[in-house]
Amino acid sequence: MARKIGLYGMLAYFLYGLFFYWYLFYFADTSLPFEYQGTGADPATFFNGRELMLSEEYSKIRNLLFFLATPFEWLFYLFILLFGLSRTIENWAKNSSTHKSIQTAIYLFWLSIISFVVTFPISYVSYKLSKSYHISIQTFSSWMKEELIDFWVNFGLTFVIVAILYWLMRKSEKRWWLYTWLLSVPFTLFLTFIQPVVIAPLYNDFYPLKDQELETKILELASQADIPADHVYEVNMADKTNALNAYVTGIGSNARIVLWDTTLNQLSHEQILFIMAHEMAHYVEKHIYIGIGISLILSIVGLYLIYRMMNWAVRRYGEALKISSVSDLRSLPLFLMIMSMLFFVASPIENTISRYQEIRADRYAIELTKDTEAGITTFQELARAGLSQVNPPFLVKVFRYGHPTMLERISTLEEYEIKQK
Repeated sequence: MARKIGLYGMLAYFLYGLFFYWYLFYFADTSLPFEYQGTGADPATFFNGRELMLSEEYSKIRNLLFFLATPFEWLFYLFILLFGLSRTIENWAKNSSTHKSIQTAIYLFWLSIISFVVTFPISYVSYKLSKSYHISIQTFSSWMKEELIDFWVNFGLTFVIVAILYWLMRKSEKRWWLYTWLLSVPFTLFLTFIQPVVIAPLYNDFYPLKDQELETKILELASQADIPADHVYEVNMADKTNALNAYVTGIGSNARIVLWDTTLNQLSHEQILFIMAHEMAHYVEKHIYIGIGISLILSIVGLYLIYRMMNWAVRRYGEALKISSVSDLRSLPLFLMIMSMLFFVASPIENTISRYQEIRADRYAIELTKDTEAGITTFQELARAGLSQVNPPFLVKVFRYGHPTMLERISTLEEYEIKQK
């Protein structure tokens, strides 16, 4: 049975990868509809010929890596179970200590190490890809440092979650999913609150915006939007990437509007003010809180589905997977595999909601600044800096895009400009 499951898993992954290779490289049409040719949304008007070619190449390869990486993770967890490696690691942990928390830490450490080593080639290929297309200028040592920080941050957070999760599983076989969700609510809020001041500074340095003239203009814009802002933060990214970005993060007193220094270096004040107006919209319309609420709703549904699917899998395939009970620590790869699958399936829903919020933020920025020209040129520069496809394939948009496409964003601005005239 184990051999059959493994064979079917590999065959499914091969066919899945073959489909997306065919879809991205041969089937998907990314050409611009006739009515948009020659407009501000036409990449031929702001990309040169080489950039157009590189944009298509880079996007296809990057999208293929995305679609291959997630199911590869499922296959990894499946083989960890089928080969009995999860059971072996659990036995190591039990022989090392009698304390459940220490056993959990030992098990999770070795599972994390194996996962890091197995998935490292995909991460490295992604890093080299962005470097070869000059999106990233980060040195290998700097990139590796961030990978190691990621490892330890994820290990620490995952240990807390897994230790509580399996304690609840042992205490309540039928309600652990509900109790886990109830505890996840304050935990999620706590992480969102501390992220800007504890986690983010592990990767980069954040400091108040140094350009006083620009900060004054941004704070005046914030005043028009009735936002009680005292500072705008910038973060040093110029030694890592050529891409541009700005975002809102955190909640409560820790909420921050952050600008990458690459954005400050490459865009004019008018373009930055348009971006800031967009980010202010997320604050005004409470998109962060709405996002947390939606995430918590999806998580309770997800945890219940994991509960049902894990019980079904252990009943039917427990022997092949080397799992005798859901509450066994060795079942963690099964939990992670199902969770990853559900995240992938739910991503179109989350992306649709996110795109709606981003459309709202774009419209808010237009109304607040009345500067459509700055908006159009900003989106053009964002596309050029990231070698983004203006009109990506449908499945790429559905599974990857939390923002509207550049075609949609620029054409919206042009339509508004026509109406104003």
